[in-house]
Amino acid sequence: MNMFQSFASFMQEGGVWMYPILLTLVAGIAISIERWLYLSKVEKVNKALWGETFALVSKGQLKTALEKTKVSDSALGLILTNGLTRLLTSRKMDDVEMAMEEGLMESLPRLEKRTHYLSTLANVATLLGLLGTIIGLIHAFTAVASADPAEKANLLSAAVGEAMNCTAFGLIAAIPMLVMFSLLQSKTGQAVESLEAASIKFQNMVRQLGSQQTPQQ
Repeated sequence: MNMFQSFASFMQEGGVWMYPILLTLVAGIAISIERWLYLSKVEKVNKALWGETFALVSKGQLKTALEKTKVSDSALGLILTNGLTRLLTSRKMDDVEMAMEEGLMESLPRLEKRTHYLSTLANVATLLGLLGTIIGLIHAFTAVASADPAEKANLLSAAVGEAMNCTAFGLIAAIPMLVMFSLLQSKTGQAVESLEAASIKFQNMVRQLGSQQTPQQ
């Protein structure tokens, strides 16, 4: 309860510009949680799908593998579906590779979706903090100008302290969002690299099957 009261007092002392900063922080937290959960789910689903598809393709059961990937809404499912579909209609590996690259390009926007907003929100929070501080200082100097000389120092000191709350809160909101932006970019990069690796492994496996025997359809 004491922590809540301290935060409420901190918000009140900072003035009206504290609330837009709070909104950017809440939006950043929501985006961070949603993106982290989504990318974690993508990683888990891709691993499970790859294990099932690898076993089928290694046995030459291409149609069965295609049925498995078609029902998956994962990024890897789209890439493998493109590759298997092209493989069943054209034996040219260049065509298969191009089809899988198209699947990867279609999947990228879903992986990177909304992550860039965190960087923007962090900058907005910082700028709102500075704006709130500047406006607070303007009000402070205006009030001090008409105050009693003996009270000017105390009034100015208190007003400056309140105005600086905006800057502090802006930085408090911006720093975690920038950290999460960096972490999510790294996690997205790992997801893309795993998809590229799976695509290469799939193509190598198909080439190996083609050199050993005609795949069963």
